[in-house]
Amino acid sequence: MARGARIAYLGGMSAEDHRHLRPWRMIQRRPSRKIRVGSVEVGGDAPISVQSMTNTVTSDAGATIDQIRQLEEAGADIVRVSCPDEDSTKAFATIARAARVPLVADIHFHYRRGIEAAKAGAACLRINPGNIGSPDRVREVVQAARDHGCAIRIGVNAGSLERELLERYGEPCPEAMVESALFHARLLQDLDFHEFKISVKASDVFLTVAAYQQLAEAIDCPLHLGVTEAGALRTGTVKSAIGLGSLLWAGIGDTIRVSLAADPVEEIKVGFDILKSLGLRHRGVNIIACPSCARQGFNVIETVAKLEERLAHVSTPLSLSIIGCVVNGPGEALMTDVGFTGGGAGKATGMVYLAGKIDHKLGAEQDMVEHIAELVEKKAAEIEAAKLAEGRLAPAAE
Repeated sequence: MARGARIAYLGGMSAEDHRHLRPWRMIQRRPSRKIRVGSVEVGGDAPISVQSMTNTVTSDAGATIDQIRQLEEAGADIVRVSCPDEDSTKAFATIARAARVPLVADIHFHYRRGIEAAKAGAACLRINPGNIGSPDRVREVVQAARDHGCAIRIGVNAGSLERELLERYGEPCPEAMVESALFHARLLQDLDFHEFKISVKASDVFLTVAAYQQLAEAIDCPLHLGVTEAGALRTGTVKSAIGLGSLLWAGIGDTIRVSLAADPVEEIKVGFDILKSLGLRHRGVNIIACPSCARQGFNVIETVAKLEERLAHVSTPLSLSIIGCVVNGPGEALMTDVGFTGGGAGKATGMVYLAGKIDHKLGAEQDMVEHIAELVEKKAAEIEAAKLAEGRLAPAAE
């Protein structure tokens, strides 16, 4: 396509849709079985789902529900809730009734918590079958999951591998993690239970990626990705982007959780940003912005920060370019739904682009942030209306 050529907008598709139709941007996902976690499909051709986990005391149902609501508003597909004791599983029933997304009950060693959580409305149990005791106990938990429509996530962590594996391998390594995962999987398969997914997480990026690569070759179940205990917001985001991004780029991964020592809502934001950057899933406004320099005609950094906050409510996938001067601004605007390019150093004006074409000039006396935000909201409404007209989206859907 010639540099100045423009892809026609068809069927309400945004520029963000078109940006990812090019063959060299396509990622071939690893074939996997599809399972259900409540209303959410995981694996196969289902969209890669984004998860987080509450950090409230689960027995405080009100606080936990409030946090789940925040995660839902941020776009979470699935939320995990820890159930370490009986008070937690008692509160879980109230929490599950209030939640609008499927909940995963996080169980570690006590098999009764798993049974209680299944009865209380969990859509999935995070449990390692081999850690909960005798074969009879495993059978009881699996039967509870079967009876109540629960999936199971086998969650292998490098920091909690079985002693026998550590003694044999000498340290946590990909081979030990995969062997652990396959052992737990066989326990479920022997009971003719196949509604499970697996994770093999480590805090080390290299170990995490290597373990998932080996596991992806060994089994066809859906894989839940994560770099566990990744760290604080900035460092954890970088580690997760490298680890999860490498795997997703290779087509590995069906559902993800970014583990941050931060507000869980940030995990959802980062998760969607990782998927968005790889063209795997699009939610909200993708802002393309320059880092700014002496040529900028307005304060780019301040403007972008304000726009991110102002447009946080927009879930429709579309793109916005905010460039400080005419060096790269017009070129970036060619492939974005809405674009703004500054006039250059000392010029308090700029050009507004819609669908890649110059639409109008914005003067210094106008509220730049509000004007651009309104244009984005209008474009989002147009995209949603076009989808409705084509029957691509039910009226009540997001």
